Amino acid sequence: MTLTAGPSTAAEPARAGRREWTALGVLMLPLLLVSMDVSVLYFAIPSIAADLRPGATQQLWILDMYGFVLAGLLVTMGSLGDRVGRRKLVLFGAALFGAASIAAAYAHSPGALIGARALLGVAGACLMPSTLALIRTLFQDPAQRAKAVTLWTTVMASGIPLGPVVSGALLEHFWWGSVFLINLPAMALLLVLAPLLVSESKEAAGGSRFDFVSAGLSLVALLPVIYGIKELAKGGWAPLPALAVAFGVLLGLVFVRRQLRLDEPMIDLRLVRTPAYGGSLLVNLLAMAATVGFAVFLTQYLQSVLGQSPLEAALWSLVPTGAAMVAAPVAAVLAQRVDRAYVMGGGFVVSAAGFGWLVGVERGTPFWVVLVGSAVYVAGLVSAMTLANELALGAAPPERAGVAAAVLEAGSELGGALGMAVLGAIGAAVYTAAMPSSAPAAARETLGGALGAGPDVLAAARGAFVEAMSGAAVGAALLMLLAAGLSLVLLRRKV
Repeated sequence: MTLTAGPSTAAEPARAGRREWTALGVLMLPLLLVSMDVSVLYFAIPSIAADLRPGATQQLWILDMYGFVLAGLLVTMGSLGDRVGRRKLVLFGAALFGAASIAAAYAHSPGALIGARALLGVAGACLMPSTLALIRTLFQDPAQRAKAVTLWTTVMASGIPLGPVVSGALLEHFWWGSVFLINLPAMALLLVLAPLLVSESKEAAGGSRFDFVSAGLSLVALLPVIYGIKELAKGGWAPLPALAVAFGVLLGLVFVRRQLRLDEPMIDLRLVRTPAYGGSLLVNLLAMAATVGFAVFLTQYLQSVLGQSPLEAALWSLVPTGAAMVAAPVAAVLAQRVDRAYVMGGGFVVSAAGFGWLVGVERGTPFWVVLVGSAVYVAGLVSAMTLANELALGAAPPERAGVAAAVLEAGSELGGALGMAVLGAIGAAVYTAAMPSSAPAAARETLGGALGAGPDVLAAARGAFVEAMSGAAVGAALLMLLAAGLSLVLLRRKV
């Protein structure tokens, strides 16, 4: 029997068919909802406050608990999925997400809602790295995997701006619990279809045991660092957040030391040291720093300077996402013909140009100018981040895809917190310098503090805030140029 095509066929990776693409679609809808839950309460908080009467601290925890738990558990759940099975962890996460959504929707006290939000964070940490890791096993062909990762990144990027829009629309007709109940149909669909469409994938039998000590260290290290950085970004220097960051960094060093000593570590630091993975991780962190750090200014600009309602601002914030949906697939196709390091570097340069465009924004600048600049920087950012995610995922061995995806996402969370701190500090310094010394102390600190201080002070504060946003845009542009340089230095000729 002669098989002339045998050798070449065996060397080629299997191409995904209709079943794999359908499975990807089933995985993406819950992923969108997990991403949306970071921001879905922005409009619902007034209704929740009127109903449950939370204190100021409880209200902050209602908003932040989900993100903190999600970020802290990503590495743990990514590693667990590699060992027990990624499909199994996705199904568990979907069931828990649905149950926690019901508990949140019908919570009758602030404590119950905070607890439900914590459970949602646990469930989200089960879903996020496992969905990305399953792409590694569903799509063996590099070109198809690039398209799948493009979709994954676009869905993740779309969820946060979409959350306030969806919640605003629901609250026009229903009570605040409806923002949680919309999760149920997607999770039910995932529970029914995933076992039919997605094969189980995990480490080979006899693989490494789950390291509970490393899991605990990763959680206790990440949480205080992210919490401390966010608190420093919100309120400036304070001893407690600074101590939290120092404590988290210390535990992070203990975690790294443990990984270096173990024969079968939770995170293989040799992978992190490879340019393809470690370089992608670094530029992804810088990209998220610019994205999240500048988004804080842009959102406040739309509402407090232009006077848009929260729902109106949320709707306009979706416009730049449309540019990303066009640019990311184009970048993925281009990366098949040109060294992806040049495409990524070009994406970051385009993003820097978009931020540079926004540096020139003044009080009287037409709104379309702001939209164009935002669309340009978002398109460049998402295009480069998509290629970075795909490169990092391809560099990881299939049996460790879960923890590799989780480290990427944890880096993104850390990058977002750093961006809020760094760009926030730049903006705060510019705002304070631009405000007249005769203004009230509260008005010299924040734009919100000037809202009741009279029309002249408010006009000065709005002008100072626009200058602060320009300063933050300069910082974001520099971050993007740094990311472009690192892409070219670290990632050229990396398959």
